Amino acid sequence: MSVDSALATAPVSDGQATSRLRLVVRRLTHSPLAVLSFALLAVAVVIALLAPWIAPYAPEQTDFAHTLSPPGTPGHLLGSDDLGRDVLSRIMLGMRASLEVGALAVLTALLIGVPLGLAAGYFRPADALISRFTDLLLAFPFLILAVGLAAIRGASLTNAAVAIGIAQIPGVIRIVRSDTLRLKSLDFVAAAIVDGASDLWVLSRHVLPNAVSVILVQATVAIPSAILGEAVLSFLGLGIQPPDPSLGTMLASAQQFAVRAPWAAVLPGLTIMLLALAFNVFGDSLRDALDPKASRQ
Repeated sequence: MSVDSALATAPVSDGQATSRLRLVVRRLTHSPLAVLSFALLAVAVVIALLAPWIAPYAPEQTDFAHTLSPPGTPGHLLGSDDLGRDVLSRIMLGMRASLEVGALAVLTALLIGVPLGLAAGYFRPADALISRFTDLLLAFPFLILAVGLAAIRGASLTNAAVAIGIAQIPGVIRIVRSDTLRLKSLDFVAAAIVDGASDLWVLSRHVLPNAVSVILVQATVAIPSAILGEAVLSFLGLGIQPPDPSLGTMLASAQQFAVRAPWAAVLPGLTIMLLALAFNVFGDSLRDALDPKASRQ
């Protein structure tokens, strides 16, 4: 094992943890892509949080005198849809819904997947059962599983988030299990076991804290998948229901006017793409910043 890897996985004091946090932040700030993606996400989150107050119009407010108006129309900066609803306002509220679903879905996946992954990696008898459960879920494609669960539970924001979160559990289990197996083989964990520490103590004080970086990276990678999943569910009518705004429902209602008013479909689609891309880029940058080998570069 390299010196950097050993230092990265050994128990640390509060002072050392603070020093490592500063090192990670410094690495992130020296990456233009990380700074750009974080800035984009920060702006998106602020807009989503303040959307009910800063949106020019209520999302369901109609203006039949300006239906399918192009971007730049007075009073409708990004145009309007077939019912005269302001596209900018609906994108802002739809982005809020997408981020809510992404956060709730990932939280659901972590709350269930992390304990199961720790148990699978640490307890050999539990590994066989949990791994077979994971393989069973992985037999179904992510979106197929999410669509099936959403169809069973009914269409709503909460049900969409839960369905997507459950579909993401297998990935979390496999990542956490793999890192737990790695950490379990390290000297400081073996020393704690030999010293008589209980399994719960070893998992909570040694394994889990050193697996946080892997979990954080997995969360940043899972959020864009959840955002895309929400868009697909809403597009199919299994997610957020009208009149509540959603980027997916905007795409569904705009598809029949794609030739006459392409902006009504392009703009929400572009918003989904930028959100997913920003999360993926920041997740990759965060992974590189947390990688001990990066300190050699």
